[in-house]
Amino acid sequence: MGKMKCTAAGDAMMFRRLPGAYDGFEELQKFILQGDFRLVNLETTVHRFETFGNALSGGSWFCSEPEVLDDLRTMGFNILTTANNHALDYGYAGLEKTLQYIQKAGFPVAGTGMSLADASAPVYLDTLQGRFALIAGCSTMTPDCMAGEQTRTMPGRPGLNGIRFHTTYQLPKEDIETMRRIAAQIGINGADDISRAEGYLPPLPEGKMMFGKALSFEESVKAGKTTHVNSADLKRTVKAIEEAKFFADYVIVSMHSHEIKYISKEEPAQFFEEFCHACIDAGADAVVGTGPHLIRPIEIYKCKPIFYSLGDFVLENETMKKVPAGMFEKQGLTGNENMKDMYEDRSDHGKRGLYYSRVMFEAFMPYWEVEDGELTKLTLMPIELHYGQKRSIGGLPSPKYDAGILERLIKMSEPYGTKIEIENGLGVVKL
Repeated sequence: MGKMKCTAAGDAMMFRRLPGAYDGFEELQKFILQGDFRLVNLETTVHRFETFGNALSGGSWFCSEPEVLDDLRTMGFNILTTANNHALDYGYAGLEKTLQYIQKAGFPVAGTGMSLADASAPVYLDTLQGRFALIAGCSTMTPDCMAGEQTRTMPGRPGLNGIRFHTTYQLPKEDIETMRRIAAQIGINGADDISRAEGYLPPLPEGKMMFGKALSFEESVKAGKTTHVNSADLKRTVKAIEEAKFFADYVIVSMHSHEIKYISKEEPAQFFEEFCHACIDAGADAVVGTGPHLIRPIEIYKCKPIFYSLGDFVLENETMKKVPAGMFEKQGLTGNENMKDMYEDRSDHGKRGLYYSRVMFEAFMPYWEVEDGELTKLTLMPIELHYGQKRSIGGLPSPKYDAGILERLIKMSEPYGTKIEIENGLGVVKL
């Protein structure tokens, strides 16, 4: 196996055609095209509104015309992920249409499918330098978004490759007792307590309590929170990595995760770190994170790169032509208003939201080289998405070397032991 080269970008919320070779486009394109493997997360459904919006969405209801796939190809990308919280914005029919249009455009795509087996399976990209495998998952989802497995008698359910997790909150004993009293006073555990007494639910371990069905508490010396990846989902991912290692020369796992460790969006959740390490331990060569709309740290774990979030690559979420009534209703509107009314109401006339926060318009793209399975080079291009500019150009990426993007990345990556220096405007990870 010779030298293998990869580039990756974050979330493409792309709802308009490219206007052409805008300022910075060619430099961006040249950086992307260095890679043999060139990945981007397509964070939208793709169709011509042939179906209705789902009852729930990933926050907004995203839909792009199929021609944006041609523009992603023009930018240089040759493989996609679709495992994200917007995959089911237009229901199962919308997902099926999206996959059909992607297949027609000729992109390998990972992370969603017509069953859990399809959604979790590796997809492959053959190049002259070797064969790449991609596995994609998503932890940020509503339960109906996760694909279902087929059985001997029933077909599977379309959806995404969900990576679930469970959260436990720690409290000192006296605070646990307070929570028990509150639970008893409001009867939030009444039905489950009866089921446990009748033997239909297992007894809780000593020192642990539930507050309703969602919140789990355990006694501890001090207050805190831990999250752990779902064992079945991790086992499925490990099996996919093992298969991919058999068929391919280089295996990349992509993970879409909005969850945070404590109170900062820049800190990945504990279960995400656990998941990434387990993927590398199982044989994956790199993990590419997306999701929270801003950059997160880089970790070099066992000489393999983990990008906890690349940030947004295209952010055009205030340029959608139309959306279902549910998006208006979330703002207390009727649905008879126009899109301008809805966006201005949601943002309080440009005072809040992703589209009005500079850090959401700042990201980076990594380029890395591997020789004989060993990471030999990793460089980072800082990009900015034309923050504060008119909507015809706002949200499109260009290189940006003087915005402090790499400086922020350097600082947040230091606790992971990652050393990054800036050379000629690019970040260079010291291996």
